[in-house]
Amino acid sequence: MRGDSRVERGPDAETAQAVLQNDFKRQWAVIGPAVRRAVERVGASGWYILGQEVEAFETTLANAWQVAYAVGTANGMDAIEVGLRCLKLRPGEKVLTTSLSAFATSLAIIRAGGQPVFVDVDECGLIDLGQCHDILSRDRSIRVFVPVHLYGFPLDLIELRKLRDEFGLRMVEDCAQAIGAKWHDIAVGTIGQVAATSFYPTKNLGALGDGGALLTNDEAIRDQARCLRNYGQSSLYHHTEAGLNSRLDELHAAILRDALLPHLVAWIEARREVAQAYRSRIVNPLLRLPVLPDTANAAWHLFPVQVASHQRDQFRDCLIAQNIRTGIHYPRIIPDQAAMAELAHEVAFEPDRARRIALSEISLPIHPFLTEREIEKVVDACNRWQP
Repeated sequence: MRGDSRVERGPDAETAQAVLQNDFKRQWAVIGPAVRRAVERVGASGWYILGQEVEAFETTLANAWQVAYAVGTANGMDAIEVGLRCLKLRPGEKVLTTSLSAFATSLAIIRAGGQPVFVDVDECGLIDLGQCHDILSRDRSIRVFVPVHLYGFPLDLIELRKLRDEFGLRMVEDCAQAIGAKWHDIAVGTIGQVAATSFYPTKNLGALGDGGALLTNDEAIRDQARCLRNYGQSSLYHHTEAGLNSRLDELHAAILRDALLPHLVAWIEARREVAQAYRSRIVNPLLRLPVLPDTANAAWHLFPVQVASHQRDQFRDCLIAQNIRTGIHYPRIIPDQAAMAELAHEVAFEPDRARRIALSEISLPIHPFLTEREIEKVVDACNRWQP
């Protein structure tokens, strides 16, 4: 185990407990004392909204991400919406994005006034940058892009930069699942003018509730984002824009800075160790494991495997019978969601790969507190499974 960032567990406890996708009780054993101190400090301060704690966390987060500015928001979806508004998205303007992601990605585009334009994904589930180049070349009305670093896998940031420069793109990178991921030595969230991330509890940097942040190197974007998140106020009760109520609370900011962010590097490294164990030891030919290029240093928010669609439920039931919890990310692609039938959007390329992944993907447990015995239990269950 690494320092105090992971929790030692006895063999009896491991046998009795389920292997969870996320283990917040084990996390609490590590962070509990720091959380209590942060709560006491904020409570005693008498200041609970947009004060010194938010400012201190924004500075610490920006330094950790190696960008100039961070602006806390109520959640990751709002961070995308605010980012698009800061990039002057026009009503009805087309926004290129992926078919396979959490619905929040597209919902943020729609709430900001944009019209999503969907393309397919590659075999890893990431937006197909070749298709992006094709549609950007053919449709000059598309100059806004929201790429998603899904599962914690970084997109090819060199190619992303080329797209940005060739087509003059305004870009918000959705890094909700990918804090800490890099392509070569380039961090996700540093190619677009704006990056957005989420502090939903299951994320690699997850709060004890909702939260998010916008990141940028542009001071003007920072200032407008601060205005937009707080009702569009430029100063108290002076509203220069129609903004949102999307503030990161002082309490969440204090807990994130004191109790969670100090463990982030070690916890991501622990996730990488789990992912490496799965990739090297799961050998069942019926399961397709993620294959990433050597240049991709993933943050492993999720560990997605694929199985024949008609066998997915059977495989999942097999794991549940052995007290191993799994997830599906995501069972239906965004253009096929019922809500999209009423909303303006385009499908530039038929999302065949995205649909196949949606029908075949299962997420295995991956978090920093998995023990060696639990990892081996998952590996053994995967290798033994037969339909």
